[in-house]
Amino acid sequence: MIRVLIVDDQVMVREGFSVLLNAMPDIEVVGEAVDGRQAVSKVAVLKPDVVLMDIRMPEMNGLEATREIVAANADAKVLVLTTFDLDEYVYQALRAGASGFLLKDASAGQLAEGVRIVASGEALLAPTVTKRLISEFSRLGTPRAPAQERIADLTERETEVLVLVAQGLSNGEIAEHLVVAESTVKTHVSRILVKLGLRDRTQAAVFAYEARLVTPGG
Repeated sequence: MIRVLIVDDQVMVREGFSVLLNAMPDIEVVGEAVDGRQAVSKVAVLKPDVVLMDIRMPEMNGLEATREIVAANADAKVLVLTTFDLDEYVYQALRAGASGFLLKDASAGQLAEGVRIVASGEALLAPTVTKRLISEFSRLGTPRAPAQERIADLTERETEVLVLVAQGLSNGEIAEHLVVAESTVKTHVSRILVKLGLRDRTQAAVFAYEARLVTPGG
């Protein structure tokens, strides 16, 4: 069972997500929190597999809560849910350590699948969000120097895998694209994370955007 904590200041949203997720045979909602501060406390006690995190909340917002949760446990998986698909929120959430980002208008199936994807260690970026990220980093123009310099540490195949990760492909999809075994892709991803000092695939995607490895249409 995938254990989930729902964090949102609106009771109807929490109850709605809870009903949807508890209806799934492999997902259990183990708790709810009304703001970021309560979320940090409950994560420490309940140790959920995935935290569904709203961004705009009183007391402590979702971005601050995500930073604290990830700082306390590097393996924590936070799936950010919001009605605002604005670049600033997307980027800040991912930089804060979120493992994925999904809009609140997602269907019940998309929500459940999002939880499963994040729980398995994959990155989750809604298609509209991915497009906005690519567009935003293209607009910024100049790559971040540290990111650009660290690309040299990667092999040609690792760089290729990193680009595909940033485009939102799963290990299976990358394996199919490169015509290699999925276990080979997992090895490449692990090496990329170690070489670049990153905690997960989502941070790898952010790195790729910052280094301009991913561009519109690329």
